[in-house]
Amino acid sequence: MKNQTNQEPQTLNKVRADKWLWAARFFRTRTLAKEAIEGGKVHMNGQKIKTSKELHVGDILTIRQGHASIQEQKTIIIKALSDNRGSAAIAQTLYDETDESISTREFFAHQRKLQNLARPSTKPDKKQRRDIKKFKNNW
Repeated sequence: MKNQTNQEPQTLNKVRADKWLWAARFFRTRTLAKEAIEGGKVHMNGQKIKTSKELHVGDILTIRQGHASIQEQKTIIIKALSDNRGSAAIAQTLYDETDESISTREFFAHQRKLQNLARPSTKPDKKQRRDIKKFKNNW
């Protein structure tokens, strides 16, 4: 029996989209990958794909991840195919993220950090809440 942790990606000609997204560690389960594809969050070369779509080396995927308020979009180029989930180090060898995608994600992450700076660091205490209530009632 082979040790799965040190296994290199197999040289496959084609692999299903849901299997590859799972093997590349974009989603924790194949079911989540399938739901993302069916929900229109995964595009290949600008068009929606189906779960059983066969991916090839060189295909460009656009993947949206996260919940509604914070969605990250990654544009990746497939470098290798695998249908086995391995370590994160191996998974990162399966694709390259485009420079434009990286800079866009970093920009939006920086914007989210700046938005959080405007928030107060603590909740108002009892006296401050009374003052706020008094202020609101006087208007």
